[in-house]
Amino acid sequence: MLDTVQPQQQPQTGVPQSHLAREFVETLRLAVPMMLTQLGQIAMITSDLALIGRLGEDAVAAAALAHTVYFVSFTFGLGLMAAVSPLAAQAFGAGDVRRIRRSLRVGLWVAFLISLPMMASPLYGEHILIALGQAPHSAALAQRYLNGLAWGIAPALGFIALRSMMSAVNRPQAPLWITLAAIPANFALVYCLIHGLFGLPELGLFGAGLATTLVNLGTFIAALAIAAWRKPFADYHPLAHLWRIDWPLMRQLIVIGAPISLSLLLEYGLFSSAALLMGLISTTALAAHQIALQVTAVLFMVPLGIGMAATVRVGHAFGRDDPAGVRRAGLVAAVLGIAFVSALTVAIILGRYGLGRLFFGGSEASAPTVELTATLLLVGATFFIADALQTIMGGALRGINDTQMTLVFAAIGYWCIGFPIAWVLAFHAGLGAVGVWIGLSIGSFVYAGLLILRFRMLTRRLVGIVEPAR
Repeated sequence: MLDTVQPQQQPQTGVPQSHLAREFVETLRLAVPMMLTQLGQIAMITSDLALIGRLGEDAVAAAALAHTVYFVSFTFGLGLMAAVSPLAAQAFGAGDVRRIRRSLRVGLWVAFLISLPMMASPLYGEHILIALGQAPHSAALAQRYLNGLAWGIAPALGFIALRSMMSAVNRPQAPLWITLAAIPANFALVYCLIHGLFGLPELGLFGAGLATTLVNLGTFIAALAIAAWRKPFADYHPLAHLWRIDWPLMRQLIVIGAPISLSLLLEYGLFSSAALLMGLISTTALAAHQIALQVTAVLFMVPLGIGMAATVRVGHAFGRDDPAGVRRAGLVAAVLGIAFVSALTVAIILGRYGLGRLFFGGSEASAPTVELTATLLLVGATFFIADALQTIMGGALRGINDTQMTLVFAAIGYWCIGFPIAWVLAFHAGLGAVGVWIGLSIGSFVYAGLLILRFRMLTRRLVGIVEPAR
């Protein structure tokens, strides 16, 4: 059994520009499949909502409530699974096959162990929603959907762990092909189980949730099979001794991953609170906010993919004890993110009215909502760039296992600065919905700025430690 791989080395000759060019190429090679995989996940969620929409407005509202309950629980697991990537990437950079195996193994064990308590929230979603003041009828409909969704948490988290390991060894294409195959399969299965086609029972909202669970299970099994039998993954024997729980590495994964989970929950909580503020302003404000936020969510997949690639590239350099490579990987990822998002932001600004009409139509009655959506997208131009920077620099910091301070920075940027400014501008400065988005933008810029400063400080310290030794 192989216990080492060749560490990732930088060329020993050539000018520094060649190192940067290579870093750009390697980051793009990782980031593009990761972006497309994330967009594929968004496509499946969107197709689910489109099919549920055929059941009526009550079903759509119930699905929205169900997703709120589900994603609060799922986000916690998502942060823990994100820790698999830096652990495996550092092992790959150091040429340590055994640690790559161990990183995946603890990720799969954590996915299984935390999925059991995580299921409690979706399975008791109706009680939670009623306690939060939602109508009993809507809560009951949401529970039907959640009853199908809840069982897919473990395989969904397991797929993320496998995807993280595959990306860490420079092979992000396999999860992309699995996701692309899952999109039509998900659409067909959701449609058939909702309406009871081809001899299947007509299950309505429960069928939509069950279909998603079955697709999650299918993607997990496909990724597991590829990891076990396809090269280069099979050379690492990733499933060897899978029954053993590696407690020391599991503790390390939790130490790295728990702050990521809490940071994501702070971010999710901010945007949920922003929606509540919009609801206090007007129905038009809430509708415009939701559409502008949906556009932002799609756009966010681009820097998210780059941020995931930054974790891997920084992790590789950190694993091979290359402080200059760590700094270079973070810089290149940030530059790529700014370039991509700036171009997309210009496109959104130019097409903001068209995007509003796409969702609300071109009638006179919808004109105020379209106008407000376009205004929010214009204000959001600065927010898009700030949000991109924070996710990319957060990814870079994960590559060197620095996640505790990101949690502190998220609390400062989002809740100590962003939310209070949004509240004041919306209700005391008379800016309404626009004020909320200005607050979101300022909070994101503060968060991104703190992450950039943190990365610069740590990489300078790493270089300072190595240089005297030379």
